[in-house]
Amino acid sequence: MTAEATALPVPRLVIWRHGRTEWNATGRFQGQLDPPLDETGRREAASGAAQLVATGLLPRGTVVVSSDLDRTVETAQVLAGLLGVELRRDARLREHGMGCWEGLTRDEVAQRYPDQFADWVAGRPVRGRGGEDPAAVAQRAVAALVDLPEAPVAVVVTHGGTAGRLLERLLGLGPEHRRAFGPLANCAWSELAAQAGRWRLLRHNVSAFPAPDGKVDGSPEAAPAATGATDEPGPAPATDADAVV
Repeated sequence: MTAEATALPVPRLVIWRHGRTEWNATGRFQGQLDPPLDETGRREAASGAAQLVATGLLPRGTVVVSSDLDRTVETAQVLAGLLGVELRRDARLREHGMGCWEGLTRDEVAQRYPDQFADWVAGRPVRGRGGEDPAAVAQRAVAALVDLPEAPVAVVVTHGGTAGRLLERLLGLGPEHRRAFGPLANCAWSELAAQAGRWRLLRHNVSAFPAPDGKVDGSPEAAPAATGATDEPGPAPATDADAVV
């Protein structure tokens, strides 16, 4: 899938979701609230950062920028430390604000706001919960990327919802295509490149962790990642409330 390229100072983007939090594990919507990584999330950040460096990221050619929320900063700091580069923080990369859902579990939202929850599950616009419009999320996130310094590649450490809105905007996908791609799993990433005036998705949902078939995404044995095809290891766990927005 391709779309007219939004002009950015970097020709390659790695959009990396933060590691797991306890709220991810228990199915609680985070939005712009700020729970930290749990121990699993810290291990994911360490493994994911090492895998990203192994793909060929170079200190002199890589910009690392993250949302200013703790779970993304902690994830990004591991990669920035390995590369020896400064970590840039930008509040415009924060998660999609989810209004009255923030802090609630999936089950609690389904019980308190059944119509809203049904719309969300079906991929329809959710009215009445407050928070942010998806188009506004995409606009602020793209604005953050426009302000990056020139570099061969930027690693953008963000959140599940914001990552989805960025992908849609850069690839020219409308709301009707919102579920065209599976949501990023914790500490998984997508890679895009500007080619011939368009943004092109090279890889999706790649991680340093075992996929359902037992192979490690991005390893030589994992054919989709090795060939550059879209790597979609399966849906995010149902417990991860922020996985689909």
